[in-house]
Amino acid sequence: MSLPILYIKQGCPWCIDALGYFKSKNIQLEVIDVITDSSKMKELVKISGQSKTPTLKNGDFVVADFDISEFEQAMRKSPEEAKKIGL
Repeated sequence: MSLPILYIKQGCPWCIDALGYFKSKNIQLEVIDVITDSSKMKELVKISGQSKTPTLKNGDFVVADFDISEFEQAMRKSPEEAKKIGL
């Protein structure tokens, strides 16, 4: 089973918060910096329709351009996805 993917940009304060949040929850992720690899930016736009970070992808489930409260709200709306991620 593959890990959830977290698309980030170095120095993004929301990305720093997201990384800290997932670390505090002991959630393992594949972290991709879209600035260091332009092909990954294209991938981010393709899967989410936008270029903002942080964006989390787990299978077909995507939470784009979120802060922690928005992410937690998305998890409350999709408890099956929260369980898959390990929350």
